[in-house]
Amino acid sequence: MSKDEQGLSTLCVHAGELEDTHGSPHTPVYNTTTFKFRTTADVLDVVDGRKAGALYTRYGLNPTIFALEGKLASLEGAEAAWVFCSGMAAEAALFFTHGGKGIACIGDAYGGTLELLGSQLPQFGVRTHLLLGSELDLLEARLREGCGLVFLETPTNPRMEIFDIASIAELAHRYGARLAVDNTFASPVNQRPLELGADFVVHSATKYLGGHSDITAGALMGSKDLLAPVWNWRKNLGQMIAPETAALLSRSLRTLVVRVERQNATAQAVAEAMARHSRIERVFYPGLAGFHGHVLAKRQMKGFGGMLSIDVKGGGAAATRVADRLKLFALAPSLGGAESLVTQPCTTTHHGLMPEERARRGISDAMLRLSIGLEDAADLIADLDQALKE
Repeated sequence: MSKDEQGLSTLCVHAGELEDTHGSPHTPVYNTTTFKFRTTADVLDVVDGRKAGALYTRYGLNPTIFALEGKLASLEGAEAAWVFCSGMAAEAALFFTHGGKGIACIGDAYGGTLELLGSQLPQFGVRTHLLLGSELDLLEARLREGCGLVFLETPTNPRMEIFDIASIAELAHRYGARLAVDNTFASPVNQRPLELGADFVVHSATKYLGGHSDITAGALMGSKDLLAPVWNWRKNLGQMIAPETAALLSRSLRTLVVRVERQNATAQAVAEAMARHSRIERVFYPGLAGFHGHVLAKRQMKGFGGMLSIDVKGGGAAATRVADRLKLFALAPSLGGAESLVTQPCTTTHHGLMPEERARRGISDAMLRLSIGLEDAADLIADLDQALKE
């Protein structure tokens, strides 16, 4: 059976693994910084790209890293993948490589991404356009002006907006632009953007791909031709992860499907319980029939994910009290781990945005973002119930 015919769980376990002379089922950790050669001609074959081979770990030319990148490419159905020391590193390399003609970001995104696009990249002459999800109709004008890269999250952080990847890709391609999709919240278990027409997929691999809150990493997937120029940015900006981190990420990917499917089911149960709760103003979760993006999510996703946000009645102070009362949910940023987390976006992920900008984006002080872990759904709902009591 070819890899194209294998299921995602099988690929999570077997894709990318290199044969070990001692019979290890997994690629060993090559934590060396450099690799020796028999002759100068052999060195030049690798340096000039005539042969694949290990050379220097900061360049990513390391067997442990090769194995991880092969596995990640298979999971997203990509020709190639590059790994990075963080998701922000992956985004930065992508933007520097392919954003020279201008970047349009649609909808909500991680606060660091919005800061990079809104205030930092313009210092280097990169034109950026931050469009709300409700301003999607303005995208064509930006593309007509020559914008070369469209970037979006779906679902978004923290309001879980859903965007039609296929239709946006078609529009971007009509004007010669590329589409990059941050697939962190969905993971390849729930969504495969390249199959829907996207050109790049980016991940904060710290989250669901890592899954244990013990590594920091990023990934970028796409075609070999489009990823090739990204390689030098990664090399010269020093964005490579350590081989030990690569091995830990490969380890985590072997359980990706079972973890995410469990988190999908538990998040659905928690979202439905919160939708019925008298102290909750609104629940943001694509799996709820009344959610604005539900129909589209059903069409382009296989599962609705382990992330949801809630608006607590009573405003920001009330939301803070709920967060402080929770016992099973850890009060912490990040997401995607085995333990459930709660964070108030106005104090962490989107604290860097001015209050007016958060309000413009519908990110209220009353919002709590929940990352659902692997605990029993009934226990998480009980924890929320006790914290929500007046």
